[in-house]
Amino acid sequence: MKRILTVQDISCVGKCSLTIALPVISAMGVEASVLPTAVLSTHTMFPNCTCKDLSDQIQPITRHWKQTGLEFDAIYTGYLRSAAQIDFIRQLFADFRSESNFVFVDPAMADHGTLYQGFDMEFVGHMAGLCAQADVIVPNLTEACLMTGVPYQNHFSQEDIQELLCKTADLGAGICILTGVSPEEGRTGIAGYDRESGETFFYSREKLPASYHGTGDLFSSVCVGTLAKGYAWQDAAVLAADFTAECIRLTLQHPEEDPRRGVNFEEAIPYLLKRMKA
Repeated sequence: MKRILTVQDISCVGKCSLTIALPVISAMGVEASVLPTAVLSTHTMFPNCTCKDLSDQIQPITRHWKQTGLEFDAIYTGYLRSAAQIDFIRQLFADFRSESNFVFVDPAMADHGTLYQGFDMEFVGHMAGLCAQADVIVPNLTEACLMTGVPYQNHFSQEDIQELLCKTADLGAGICILTGVSPEEGRTGIAGYDRESGETFFYSREKLPASYHGTGDLFSSVCVGTLAKGYAWQDAAVLAADFTAECIRLTLQHPEEDPRRGVNFEEAIPYLLKRMKA
């Protein structure tokens, strides 16, 4: 069985981060080990949530793993709370990276042209440095713009996306996959670039009339899980995009639900498994 270590926070209510990564990766037949960076009462779309930072636990946990001789087939990072946590994770990469595994970074720090609360451009620089050490990165358009100094805009042409892909890949990752790409009205999708081969990849589908917290975590979790199982990166990205859309579609069938609770990924798991067997 393949084994993925995922490093991100736990929101006790509101599906995102580890409460998405752990069940989704496990359902794909991949073992999910976790390194929690913080515990929140809810995700930050709920007002007045509590947060316990776990930065002081990262090094003791990883030291124990190192002493025990644990190994992972992939290391997957999501939301990190501070530059200090990023430094700890860079050391984790140094300790657990091998010729037979890969590092996957979702630089979760911004969206819709704006940094998340509590982050600044100094943090962006640290995150860009972490991306430089990754094999695969999956920034959204805002995150890619911030890390490369490209001005964010409401509409990117395909030529704009191509240029942004190349500049983001120049940070150092082998494969860059941009999410939230909408070169055509009414459609949304992804764009990818393989720095070694120079191959560019685009995929889009109909844009659904809703946006939910945690969909980036869904995309990343499926993408890293399928990569660990040996999928080509293009196939992994397409399946992740399609699964995320299916989760949104199912969620839209229940408008009475509080949208802050997140997407209905649980009832979409059979769709994911069927696609994986196809």
